[in-house]
Amino acid sequence: MTIYILMVIVLFFLAASDLVVGVTNDAVNFLNSARGAKAAKNWIIMTIASVGVFIGATFSSGMMEVARKGVFHPQEFFFSEIMIIYLAVMLTDVILLDAYNSLALPTSTTVSIVFELLGAAVAVSLLKIGRSPVETLADLPKYINSDKALMIISGILVSVIIAFTVGALVQFLTRLFFTFRYQKMLNRFGAIWGGFCIAVITYFILIKGANGSSFMTEEAKNWINANTWLILGLSFAGWAVIIQLARWIFKINVPRMIILFGTFALAFAFAGNDLVNFIGVPLAGFKAFQGFAAVPGADPNTFSMAFLSGKVKTETYMLLIAGLIMVITLWTSKKSKHVSKTELSMARHDSGEERFGSTGLSRTVVRASVNIGQFLKKAVPQKLRHAVDARFSRPVMNSESEAQSFDMIRASMNLTIASSLIALGTSLGLPLSTTYVTFMVSMGTTLADRAWGRESAVYRITGVFTVIGGWFLTAIMAFTVSLLFAILIDLGGLVAILALLALSGFLIARTFKIFRKNEETEKVTQEELEDNDIFTICNSYTTEILDLVPDMLLDTIVSLHQEDRKKLKELKDKAEDLLLESKNRKNHFTVRLREIEEDSLQYGHFYLQMLHYIREFSHSIDQLVQACYEHVDNTHCGTSEEQYQELIELHAELNRIFNAVSLMVKRQNFKQKEPIKRAQEALLDKIVEYQMNQVIRIKGSETNSRNSVLYLSLLSGSKDLLVDVIRLLKVQSKFTPELQGSLNFPKTLDKEA
Repeated sequence: MTIYILMVIVLFFLAASDLVVGVTNDAVNFLNSARGAKAAKNWIIMTIASVGVFIGATFSSGMMEVARKGVFHPQEFFFSEIMIIYLAVMLTDVILLDAYNSLALPTSTTVSIVFELLGAAVAVSLLKIGRSPVETLADLPKYINSDKALMIISGILVSVIIAFTVGALVQFLTRLFFTFRYQKMLNRFGAIWGGFCIAVITYFILIKGANGSSFMTEEAKNWINANTWLILGLSFAGWAVIIQLARWIFKINVPRMIILFGTFALAFAFAGNDLVNFIGVPLAGFKAFQGFAAVPGADPNTFSMAFLSGKVKTETYMLLIAGLIMVITLWTSKKSKHVSKTELSMARHDSGEERFGSTGLSRTVVRASVNIGQFLKKAVPQKLRHAVDARFSRPVMNSESEAQSFDMIRASMNLTIASSLIALGTSLGLPLSTTYVTFMVSMGTTLADRAWGRESAVYRITGVFTVIGGWFLTAIMAFTVSLLFAILIDLGGLVAILALLALSGFLIARTFKIFRKNEETEKVTQEELEDNDIFTICNSYTTEILDLVPDMLLDTIVSLHQEDRKKLKELKDKAEDLLLESKNRKNHFTVRLREIEEDSLQYGHFYLQMLHYIREFSHSIDQLVQACYEHVDNTHCGTSEEQYQELIELHAELNRIFNAVSLMVKRQNFKQKEPIKRAQEALLDKIVEYQMNQVIRIKGSETNSRNSVLYLSLLSGSKDLLVDVIRLLKVQSKFTPELQGSLNFPKTLDKEA
């Protein structure tokens, strides 16, 4: 009995953890439209979403059945087996969702929980069959509700395609009607359009939110399903009148009203339906334990779980506690903002810094799209083409529109289309994921709005493929990991449970560490963007690199001599991060320039040159560290004493030069430039001397070939560093505040030119 009490405690602990990581992942579904369009202040958006989540949580009781009987047949399992299934599921879910949050990728909590239940149930079923003298693999369908899993897989494929297509088509027609200068059309048709959108969202609340609640009687649910058009018609008429009166009296912004109402609706439906993904399994485990404990002397290995096949009411206080945890997480989770940023970066109007890179598949898709576009240009009459292009032309962006990822028309349609598709799928009994539908609708409307231009399309499409691939990976990983965990718990008992808990803690701590590291990098970058003094940015980053590179070189020389593989591995990772950062800074040069004041534009050329030489520093040190790590990793011998002493002497002189340049940049005093150049020339001669020493050692067979190649590579890399630091010094000495007036760069471009 003691081990099962422990398992129930662990389940509730994991439930709280799962609520945190689950809300962090799913918050993008109902927050991104309002956030992207800047529909209101952030605290207003969060408050509306929080109210929706908290109220929706109390409507969740009727949705808890999937955790008890949706994927497997509980009557075929005993109490001890059910507890193994539930514990394996929760351990997997917390690890999986936290990993996705740390990577800032949205995934489906519905798919993860269903496939975790499926994987754990299959594992326990196979173990039962293996221990039975009469059962074979042909008996597996007796335990598993395979039809449900197949429905979900088909639902994923269908919902992804339909959501993207419908989103693109409806947004195209909406934009064609309203254009990007939509205020005039809103004045004429705002009440009708707003009434239609909010009527759809209202029906969505009834179908997707309240329809799953235990508060709704079967008669009420049947009436809602049977009177769809009546509800939509009355709702449309009522909302159209309310919106028109509100426009006359309060001068309300119709798209903003739709967005905030839709945010509440999706938050309400999320809590009402997806709460089962986080606490359904622990509550089912608790009910199983209550049923087992109610029978004194019951054997856990023979006690049937048939009673879980019936309906079991969830206590309201538990739903309220869960709702409170979700609301707190909504306000405090930093990872949630990073997941939101991923989707918003792929949906924003303008091009700029991209979250994803380029792949062969995305390049192929873009090239094919360009070719199709060229064909359509010839097929569509020129007059019609120009008329459509005129409807899609964007006005000059002001400060408000620049802050938006997209405008309120698109945000309104994101919520309306997603709500209508989810409501339709639910009324037809199709398994849909709110994450899949809302994300793909958002991508469809982005495409229709021509936000994926030639500058950004290949990167945005890579992002879409990455997220979609992640969804299918979720299903595979959820099934596989929960299957393995269930087997380990069954075979290892309490020891396995404690070991898996420790593993979960370690993995979560590791992903959190990675997240914090990425967050710190983004924080520094953001602070630089907010600092419009490009001269200060350049000098700060330059001195940082000038101080860092010699330290890394010394650590590499010492670690190589000591054959310290672990330290070299750390240095290799650090060098790769430095190289990636310098590459990103150089690639995002134009983005950075747009953020700075016009008075500082004269330093743009200087900034670009500085980034180029720092990129060369990063590349040189990365190659040096990589070569040393591979050398030691292959168990080759380190440097000899003579080589080590020469490298240490070389580093001492190189460090002196780097420190002197760094000090000159900090003080903006370059009087010592000529002595430093002479010191560099002397050290270059010293490197030639060391190279000759090594040639003599090779001739005398004092060192082996691999050692010689590595040593000569270190000398050559050090030479590159010396050459680049003097080049950087020349650039820095030419661009100082005192020379600002003599640069003669125009502050603004001549528009007529």
